[in-house]
Amino acid sequence: MEIILKQDVKNLGYADDVVKVKNGYGLNYLIPKGLAVLASDTNKKIHTETMKQRAYKLGQIKAQADKVASSLENITLTIPAKAGENGKLFGSVTAQQIVDVLKKMGYHVDKKQIHMTDEHIKSLGSYTADVQLHRDVKVKMNFDVVES
Repeated sequence: MEIILKQDVKNLGYADDVVKVKNGYGLNYLIPKGLAVLASDTNKKIHTETMKQRAYKLGQIKAQADKVASSLENITLTIPAKAGENGKLFGSVTAQQIVDVLKKMGYHVDKKQIHMTDEHIKSLGSYTADVQLHRDVKVKMNFDVVES
């Protein structure tokens, strides 16, 4: 029996995969639990159309992420922070401060998308951070921590 998975099923497949299973497993477990639907001709047509539309939307999202990535790699952010002697900061610079500066510049990035080599930066200087805009689009962004 062929079924179309609605969700990821361990040791069977991922969501939107068309897989073959034994009749009892499909009819008694997967379909009643809402994990899959029967792969009839109608459901296969619906599935292919849904996959086409999803691919188109994901393509648009990736193109937008590429555009933002190309503009982010050319800029260097300046993050002001209070510092004491020897350039040591009072507190630390985190991803949230980078997000705040980017938001002022007109970019909308979530702090979960920013990965710094050091979790908390505690001294003045120049650093880089990786910004994951899409699962296929990752950009290195430079920023300077200066005394305010």
